[in-house]
Amino acid sequence: MIEEILLSFDFGIKKIGVALGNTLTLESRPLEIIKSEKNSVRFDRIGFLLKDWGVDRVIIGLPLNKDGSDQEMTYRCRRFANQINGRFNMKVNFVDERYSSIDAQNLTPKNDNLEDAVAAAIILQDYLRSFRNYY
Repeated sequence: MIEEILLSFDFGIKKIGVALGNTLTLESRPLEIIKSEKNSVRFDRIGFLLKDWGVDRVIIGLPLNKDGSDQEMTYRCRRFANQINGRFNMKVNFVDERYSSIDAQNLTPKNDNLEDAVAAAIILQDYLRSFRNYY
């Protein structure tokens, strides 16, 4: 098994939740929330995180409708993934993120501002679960 450092994103227009994990421990943890709506600020921070943590692969939660069909945010999320791949030459995988925000709300106290980062950790944990089943 090849060890990879993974960074996960719960993409949103106003905020992006970020989580960190790896394929050795098969665990994820919330890292931070990027709150800027300006792309330059967002991608500067993403670039820093990718380099600082030595990330090998990015996992992005893909928002879908209940029936699995695409929605408006699906297209924005795919564009975000293409930008990460193009700017940083980073491998990107998608994970169905249906219900990850609801799960994050249930796990996060009402006054906690890490809800989006917790959602990113749930998305990453789903990826790692499928990774574990593969090996």
